[in-house]
Amino acid sequence: MTNRTDDSTVSVRYLVDDVAAALDFYTTHLGFTPITTFLPAFADVQRGNLRLLLSGPDSSAARAMPDGRRPHPGGWNRIHLIVTDIDSEVADLRAAGVGFRSDVITGPGGRQIVLDDPAGNPVELFEPARA
Repeated sequence: MTNRTDDSTVSVRYLVDDVAAALDFYTTHLGFTPITTFLPAFADVQRGNLRLLLSGPDSSAARAMPDGRRPHPGGWNRIHLIVTDIDSEVADLRAAGVGFRSDVITGPGGRQIVLDDPAGNPVELFEPARA
């Protein structure tokens, strides 16, 4: 691919039902910083090198495809956020009423849990295994 403008930031688009609720969720609970806000259609937030585009029902990203299918929130593809203390993060999020799809599970590379944003898009918190 040529004509790239910036390889240091990765952008991911999430379709959401309520842009304001998603904006509040990612900034309040997951440490993202707002970049631009065009409520009710769109906002984007950033955490490190991840730019997350929050596209609501009124955004161009939610328009029907030529075959009539409409993009919608949810699914299992997800952003993956690295944390240093997953137990503490989970406790804080549960206390704030955030819903989880799973409990913390442990694998060879570390521990992970999947939670939902207000529109049902999954977010994975991952604590790498200690060497």
